[in-house]
Amino acid sequence: MAQNFKDANLDKNKFKRIGTSKGEGEVILRPSLTYWQDAWRRLKLNKVAICAMIVLILIIIMTVIGPWIAKYPFQAISNDINQGPSGEHWFGTDQIGRDIFSRVWVGGRVSILIGLVGALVDTVVGSIYGGISGYFGGLVDDVMMRIVEILVSIPYLVLVILVSLIVGKGIGALILAMTLTGWCYMARLVRGQLLQIKEQEYVLAATALGASPARIISRHLIPNTLSIMIVAITFDIPGFIFGEAFLSYIGLGVQSPNTSWGALASSAQQQLMFYPYQLFFPALFISLTMLSFQLLGDGLRDALDPKLRT
Repeated sequence: MAQNFKDANLDKNKFKRIGTSKGEGEVILRPSLTYWQDAWRRLKLNKVAICAMIVLILIIIMTVIGPWIAKYPFQAISNDINQGPSGEHWFGTDQIGRDIFSRVWVGGRVSILIGLVGALVDTVVGSIYGGISGYFGGLVDDVMMRIVEILVSIPYLVLVILVSLIVGKGIGALILAMTLTGWCYMARLVRGQLLQIKEQEYVLAATALGASPARIISRHLIPNTLSIMIVAITFDIPGFIFGEAFLSYIGLGVQSPNTSWGALASSAQQQLMFYPYQLFFPALFISLTMLSFQLLGDGLRDALDPKLRT
């Protein structure tokens, strides 16, 4: 027995030492990622959302450079009236000879700008209003939410007509009319989220340390609802774009010589039977933009949801 043990000690090279070197048990299967890094990783796995993002980027780039690469200014009038798409006029011309290619991208600037500015105003006003309502609760919450319900009950079209009569028609009046009650949905969303998280330990700790309500709302509560607001914004922007297109279509939106996708569709619908291409291009980009924002919003909702982490 002693001889066998001695022989084993002599033949150390025949044995493999385990547990002292980095083996498979110490390999990190997934590196440590922050919340936003992990969200971006999951978003990249969603091919539909990435394709929608690429389409949006291309449309935005073309709204910037499209009028510069067009052969004619968007307001220039020529003798080529109602000409179909050609090498001279890539998207054709309208009923007074204006180049549709340049007008589509100038109109895209206006439509996307209205969508972005409207969503930004909704987010800022709604997050502040909903943050105050959700944090204080009680009587303050009841009164503020009743005000929201009153604003939501006002017919949208009536509000737009009243603003147009008082302020006038134009981009500024259109944004004002669309955002007067548009922030109510964001306020409700933020308020609902704050009611869920305002009793968390870090909020109670900040209160115990003497932090003011404004600091707690701005530094602790609102940032923790940011992922929900981002998803809401991606759904809010196409709503503003469609709202602008609808109002411009019925004559309450952007006025000439400015243009937008809705204004282009409104002027083209009168000649749809004879020159369908005049309506096709603005309608195409309205549809592509709205669809891309919706698909991107779906992808962001899945990527930012920690319950779906894989």
